[in-house]
Amino acid sequence: MATKKYKNKINRIRTFALALIFIGFVIMYGAIFFRENHLLVIIFMTLGLLAIIGSTVVYGFIGLLSTRAVQVVCPNCGKHTKVLGRVDMCMYCNEPLTLDPALVGKEFNQAYNSKKSQQ
Repeated sequence: MATKKYKNKINRIRTFALALIFIGFVIMYGAIFFRENHLLVIIFMTLGLLAIIGSTVVYGFIGLLSTRAVQVVCPNCGKHTKVLGRVDMCMYCNEPLTLDPALVGKEFNQAYNSKKSQQ
């Protein structure tokens, strides 16, 4: 059974926002194929613009979330990284990190961040 590659939550959300920008541009470039139909060009340009605006909203959200994240020093690489939730990964070396003493030594599982696993 293949193990899932975990990544830092902040970096995952930033990657999603960057992907939204490129998706928006691709949608806008799709309007080139419909130059004769002005309505389709407007639709494609509007959808692309909405994707880029959505990316801006996601970047703003992750920026606000990042300011509230707890900053810790990774025991593996020694760099400062931010932890969201009870468990997260180091942004630089993907070392599992936890803020909960009850989870120290346990195998990394992102399910520890859900409300159901806390009970």
